[in-house]
Amino acid sequence: MHAMAPDPHTKELAPARQVLGACPHDCPDTCALVTTVRDGVALRVQGNSAHRPTGGVLCNKVSHYVERTYHAERLLHPMRRVGPKGSGRFETVSWDVALDDIARRLGAIAARDPQAILPYSYCGTMGLVQGESMAARFFHRLGASLLDRTICASAGAEALTQTLGGKVGMKVEFFAEAKLILVWGSNSIASNLHFWRLAQEAKRQGAKLVCIDPRRSETAEKCHEHVQLLPGTDAALALALMHELVVNDWLDHDYLAAHTLGWEALRERALRWNPERAAAVCGIPAQQIRDLARDYGTTKPAAIRLNYGMQRVRGGGNAVRAVACLPALTGAWRHRAGGMLLSNSGVFPADRAYLQRPDLLGARSPRTLNMVTIGDDLLRAASPAFGPAIEAVVVYNSNPVAVAPESGQVVRGFAREDLFTVVLEHFRTDTADYADYLLPATTQLEHWDVHGSYGHTDVVLNRPAIAPVGESRTNTQVFRDLAARMGFDDPCFREDDESLCRRAFGDQVDFGLLLQQGFATLPVPDAPFANGGFPTASGRCEFFSERLARQGLDGLPDHVPNYEAAGSSTRYPLAMISPPARNFLNSSFVNVQSLRDIEGEPLLEMHAGDAAARGLADAQVVRVFNDRGEYLCRLRISPRARPGVVNGLGIWWRKLGLAGTNVNQLTSQRLTDLGRAPVFYDCLVEVHPA
Repeated sequence: MHAMAPDPHTKELAPARQVLGACPHDCPDTCALVTTVRDGVALRVQGNSAHRPTGGVLCNKVSHYVERTYHAERLLHPMRRVGPKGSGRFETVSWDVALDDIARRLGAIAARDPQAILPYSYCGTMGLVQGESMAARFFHRLGASLLDRTICASAGAEALTQTLGGKVGMKVEFFAEAKLILVWGSNSIASNLHFWRLAQEAKRQGAKLVCIDPRRSETAEKCHEHVQLLPGTDAALALALMHELVVNDWLDHDYLAAHTLGWEALRERALRWNPERAAAVCGIPAQQIRDLARDYGTTKPAAIRLNYGMQRVRGGGNAVRAVACLPALTGAWRHRAGGMLLSNSGVFPADRAYLQRPDLLGARSPRTLNMVTIGDDLLRAASPAFGPAIEAVVVYNSNPVAVAPESGQVVRGFAREDLFTVVLEHFRTDTADYADYLLPATTQLEHWDVHGSYGHTDVVLNRPAIAPVGESRTNTQVFRDLAARMGFDDPCFREDDESLCRRAFGDQVDFGLLLQQGFATLPVPDAPFANGGFPTASGRCEFFSERLARQGLDGLPDHVPNYEAAGSSTRYPLAMISPPARNFLNSSFVNVQSLRDIEGEPLLEMHAGDAAARGLADAQVVRVFNDRGEYLCRLRISPRARPGVVNGLGIWWRKLGLAGTNVNQLTSQRLTDLGRAPVFYDCLVEVHPA
């Protein structure tokens, strides 16, 4: 069977039916979908108008999901490598041949040391079932190395946990009632569309919108004010805002006394950060800081929509901690339209222990490897400190050759001829080219799954709308099949996907309601911290974290300068951030032609002054480089870039770039202050003509 596009010329049209689903992608909106199907063929995917957060509207990316599902380059059959690693040369084999050989080779490695096998996955799907359920059971039973899944959000997640007690915040729908909204580190129009609709509603009701971002994004253009600070200086700005709140007494003293911990110590630190000091660090006018503090301190209700861009620097965890402290200073949490939101994923009562079964490890304690350092780790020799060399990698729901930092090193690791690599995929991605076996995976239209969210508080169910295209199989089925071949006879490996969906939230969520309407709303209070009750050990917003102090870290948030701070190097004088291109989601959708046509080609945005100083012209091909590598792309002289900062829009597949690389050729494998996360936006470069 071949991938089949819908045929509009069918003579006798069967009645169409509609199937309820969920968007699987790594986005805070987690939209509820409606797929229209006729004769077993998906015709279109739309937003579910009955689901309030979705409101019947999808982003441009997911609106093209039918095109992605029936893509001419969709993987349809298992394939085995026949050329050198990276050549992308494969032959078609049967599932039995592929699975028998994969099980045999993994079994041989596991007999020596199962920790030599590494799973590599992230949020290619956010689903609890096709993500980490049967896969986690398989690797736990095997005793493989554990993966520290940190590549996107763990610095911010750790910061929220240390300050608020978990990944919790205000309910997104009440941003529509706020009178001031700080959109901090987020291009919401591109990456959080449904929040942006609420912000626009607030704007029509008279709210002021302020965007805080090093890039003059589409969102910044639509806000009343843009605070265009240097990358990695957000904590300095937040501390200076606290300074002004203190000296002008724009404080809620009752809330501070009743519902916070460590206020006197934080106050003392904030008083060291006057606007002039922060302005010098942030590269913005001191008066802009004073004005922003006045707006924040005197406007009620005031809300902060924080996103993950600002925590992708060395001090990202401290920066999120500092921003997360602000609503407690002013008592903004008293209002349902006040407070802040980075993630609400902590309110979802998913039974991950049941889904993933860590008890299958027994008494074993495998090592944990950080997915950010995969480039270095694949090239490490065995040692007492590291453990065995990695002999096999099983990649699913991820494209590490494109998305992991310092990708030149990642490529060298995956190019090892002695590394056994299995990739579950929809397409021949950059990573797929290095596979020994390439296994065709189902898309969201072809399987069961259930989803939480980090941008709203609804559980969303995904039902299969069509049969799997070609010979594609669900992730869960692949790991069931491997478990059977490796003799894992535990009953948990025979559980089907619908059962996993039913058990994901147990009796905490009405599964009948999910089946009926596709979503179920969690009973979360409208103003969760109006009277304190934070899920910390103290029940308070913890400005000072005793747990961090016990780890030898600073218990208070502070400004932690970038490893590669703007202006700190004459050799590489430009700071580079790499925000996502508007029509891609990380490396997903890059191969959807209609979306790639909109993006055109890989771009570097540069301020006119920086271009003139280098004799560079708009639209010429330039070489962006540092000690880690170089990257060729098209230059766009643009007011979106501030002086001294360039924006390398990502994440293009390497093979679709101008010279077989992408922007991650330049990023480093260093880690953040908290959460062991990557520092993608902490990167110095120089730019010359190609």
